[in-house]
Amino acid sequence: MPYPLYRPRRLRESPLLRKMVRETTLHASDLMLPLFVVHGRGVREPIASMPGQSRLSIDELLKECKDAASMGIPAVLLFGLPKDKDPRGSEAYAEDGIIQQAVRAVKDTIPDLLVVTDVCLCEYTSHGHCGVVEKGRVVNDPSLELIARTALSHVDAGADLVAPSDMMDGRVAAIREALDEATYVETPIMAYSAKYASAFYGPFREAADSTPQFGDRRSYQMDPANGAEALREVALDVDEGADIVMVKPALPYLDVIARVRADFGLPVAAYSVSGEYAMIRAAGQLGWLDEERAMMEVLLGIKRAGADIVITYFAKDAARLLEQGRA
Repeated sequence: MPYPLYRPRRLRESPLLRKMVRETTLHASDLMLPLFVVHGRGVREPIASMPGQSRLSIDELLKECKDAASMGIPAVLLFGLPKDKDPRGSEAYAEDGIIQQAVRAVKDTIPDLLVVTDVCLCEYTSHGHCGVVEKGRVVNDPSLELIARTALSHVDAGADLVAPSDMMDGRVAAIREALDEATYVETPIMAYSAKYASAFYGPFREAADSTPQFGDRRSYQMDPANGAEALREVALDVDEGADIVMVKPALPYLDVIARVRADFGLPVAAYSVSGEYAMIRAAGQLGWLDEERAMMEVLLGIKRAGADIVITYFAKDAARLLEQGRA
């Protein structure tokens, strides 16, 4: 209706009225907290490019997981840093690998917390790539066996969900087959379906010590210019057995999140990655913006675009504000 009969400001005058007509709401139960785990004891090593985040030994990891669970955050996403690396990333699928130990410890201590594991080789390989390298090239099909083996080892240890992030073609099908053959037919897969070759991963690569030793990951991660291709990638993962599909990064790809939400009936996750976290944190520390408001605005924007699950390093900060009614 034309002005003056319709005045949108009428519904913005009162804080309570604004809250009543709010279209998008964010809850702690929408969040998933990524955490980095290392060998040792009493280790809480700050990550310089991600202020407020640390690499944690398992005893310290348990403290973070207990905090997250007490705030109503339902899930953590675990990344491991091995003792040793080799060309085939052996610790990724070792029974006593860092992630396998961490999963068992968390499930023994906080059984009701969902433990999701990142399934990839990049943190574990000496070359830093997400698959097997032959003659200087990341090869797809030989990588699938190791990726599926890694996922199975995580579920053997007690992981509730596995999340393959390698972007090898066919890895969801390979994991589904391995899990089903091992009678883990009820274990879901959260696929990094549309994972872009992004500049926003820089701080993560410091945190996980996963920078490629040669070349880059553009031969297997997606071109940031492509949107329709993301829908094809998601469709492939759905056909192969994915239960949740993910878009990563989140903030530069809100349009992709919205398109995936519109075109597919599966739950959609979005990963607000390390670079997104770092730029808000850094600008807030410099006094260039209101860090809390910027954080919540970004997380709400990701949810509004269509994400059911928001993976964010801000999970605890956001949950705290939501609990206090300040968001």
